[in-house]
Amino acid sequence: MIVQLLNGLAFGVLLLVLSTGLALIFGLRGIVNFAHGAVYMLAAYVGFTISERMTYWVAIVVTPIVFALIGVLADRFGFRYLTKRGELDMVLLTFGLTFVLTDVVQSVWGLGAKTVDAPAGLQGSTAIGGVDYPTYRLFVIAIGLVVGIALMMWLRRSTIGLHVRASSTARDVAAVVGIDVDRVSAVVVGLGAGMAGLAGVLAGPYLSLSPTMGAEILVLTFIVVVVGGLGSIGGAMAAAIILGLLSTLSSAYSPDIGAYVPYLLMVVVLLVRPRGLAGTRSA
Repeated sequence: MIVQLLNGLAFGVLLLVLSTGLALIFGLRGIVNFAHGAVYMLAAYVGFTISERMTYWVAIVVTPIVFALIGVLADRFGFRYLTKRGELDMVLLTFGLTFVLTDVVQSVWGLGAKTVDAPAGLQGSTAIGGVDYPTYRLFVIAIGLVVGIALMMWLRRSTIGLHVRASSTARDVAAVVGIDVDRVSAVVVGLGAGMAGLAGVLAGPYLSLSPTMGAEILVLTFIVVVVGGLGSIGGAMAAAIILGLLSTLSSAYSPDIGAYVPYLLMVVVLLVRPRGLAGTRSA
């Protein structure tokens, strides 16, 4: 049971890192970013290449930064203009990017699955509660929780974090009181892309890499955002942990049942709370 709980927590915090980035972008831009999973997938492959040519530690630092910068550029030269043209254009753009990034990965890295070795200091197992558990997965849990706590503190205590919350709640009002909403938006999209990059690198030694990994986790990520509440970062974090635990524990009991648990969770939550666990908008 301890192993399954830790497995659920590890998967939950991976979803946490990925889904909070998506929730941030949706909360401010109102964008349903279908390319988020593909960005995560591309980051996993980029991290794989950097790990092979340098070290994993370089990959986990450089990859999120690079993807954050790409996110800033995407907001500056893409999202900022297309949001004025309507939601359909944004959906088509992000949906199309998914296919483009998937084709790029298949062309550069091939169709076969790849694995990333955990760094030397994180290989092997650690004894916890009388059982041996993979050290790298404990590292994933620790990093995910630290990132989640740091993000919440940043949103609540920093000036730019307060601007993000204000812009997400009432964008027009925030602009009237002098907040540079475009600058805030660039920060949010960059942060969201950077978190997708971090999730991709973390997933490398934890999950096998394949061109379909982005599509597979994107559905779960959307479920997390909906269950947590559209635009709610805290809700997305809670939903990610809950979904990770329930999905893993149910799969250990019956893989067939485990496959349906995320969807059942979403249905139950939306029936009881149409706005999600902590959302301000109806799903």
